[in-house]
Amino acid sequence: MLKPRPMKAAKKLKETSAPAIPQVGFVSLGCAKALVDSERILTKLRAEGYGIAPQYQGADLVIVNTCGFLDSAREESLGAIGEALAENGKVVVTGCLGAEPEVIRERYPNVLAITGPQHYEAVMDAVHQALPPLHDPYVDLLPPGGIKLTPRHYAYLKISEGCNNRCSFCIIPSMRGDLVSRNVVDVMEEAEKLASAGVKELLVVSQDTSAYGVDVKYAGGSWRGEQYRTHVTDLARALGKLGIWVRLHYVYPYPHVRDLMPLMAEGSILPYLDIPFQHASPTVLKSMRRPANQEKTAAQIASWRAACRDITLRSTFIVGFPGETDADFEFLLDWLEEVQLDRVGCFKYEDVTGAAANALEGHVPQAVKEERYARFMQAQQKISAAKLQKKIGTLQQAMVDEVSADGIVARTKADAPEIDGIIAAPRKKGVRVGDIITLEVTDADAYDLYGVHA
Repeated sequence: MLKPRPMKAAKKLKETSAPAIPQVGFVSLGCAKALVDSERILTKLRAEGYGIAPQYQGADLVIVNTCGFLDSAREESLGAIGEALAENGKVVVTGCLGAEPEVIRERYPNVLAITGPQHYEAVMDAVHQALPPLHDPYVDLLPPGGIKLTPRHYAYLKISEGCNNRCSFCIIPSMRGDLVSRNVVDVMEEAEKLASAGVKELLVVSQDTSAYGVDVKYAGGSWRGEQYRTHVTDLARALGKLGIWVRLHYVYPYPHVRDLMPLMAEGSILPYLDIPFQHASPTVLKSMRRPANQEKTAAQIASWRAACRDITLRSTFIVGFPGETDADFEFLLDWLEEVQLDRVGCFKYEDVTGAAANALEGHVPQAVKEERYARFMQAQQKISAAKLQKKIGTLQQAMVDEVSADGIVARTKADAPEIDGIIAAPRKKGVRVGDIITLEVTDADAYDLYGVHA
């Protein structure tokens, strides 16, 4: 979840007698939503003529976009700030941990500036103060889709900021505020630009994708001569007209999710839902301040599968939550066996500074968390292996992520980049990164597929 993103290099500029272009290094930490924030800041930097340095030593200053969701993430972010200061000396801090400037200043009083998440203009102001820009109106500074930290063939599309939920283990609302949805027309204009720039797959992200538009009462707008509401089903319908892969993440199981099934079944958007269930035990879910009707959720899953036979369901869970008993954990394992999810991730609970769950009774010993985590992953591994075995002999459309002398690494429609599995195949002449190819599955293990060109 918390993978540092390497600083990206700008294209080499021809040597001229003009003043040296100011160079900014960038370190991006955290989730996909933070990655989008990084891309927006990088786009603003390039629009104003800044170069993006690939190494600390070549940068005139460094921006560190931090994560502050878990205590371990906070420590990783603080470590990244310290490294940037040691290697470069001039550091601007932004992101979720920036919402607590006193924590950063206490350890690193010499940072140039600290801003919170989504404070793009404040970041730019800090950069301007330390490193004034050189404007050159005769140079095309931006690619059509803006600056991206992902490969050219896929991109994250953030549709809202903040969250109205108050889960006891989460501090996102206090860091990023309540839900603020982007108008559907603005989202579609960005999506269209990305598709025109060569993006073959859009990964829709937000804190709660199902709640998209509730804050603006689903206000409408016109795109390509048709009316659409600021609502997840209308957005999915519009995105489906771009002719590229569209994958939905962070979808809460609200009743209107069923309206997405026809769009998936007809191929307008990918038959894939990323739904953070977090647990199954009603007792634990109540402590988490999450919907606690696991029977209703199981019935929803069954109805989704009935409406879209090929749907892939991904989720994440937390084990060792305060108050979780052996019976609660066994309930979770039984539910997992019942619903047979396709892709599953798991986290061991840890306190988050400022979260309500910290004050709950019955904190689970670390050794018990480790044991439950291992059992959980072992149980899901068996489910995943059995499901992938059933794909042997089938034909799968796959998007190529890597091409090397060793072969091709691709992803099927059931696999999101970085978090799900892959399908590996021999190299074939003419196949390039970003191509969508057809592979016949010849083998499988617990998480990945292997195939040959059909």
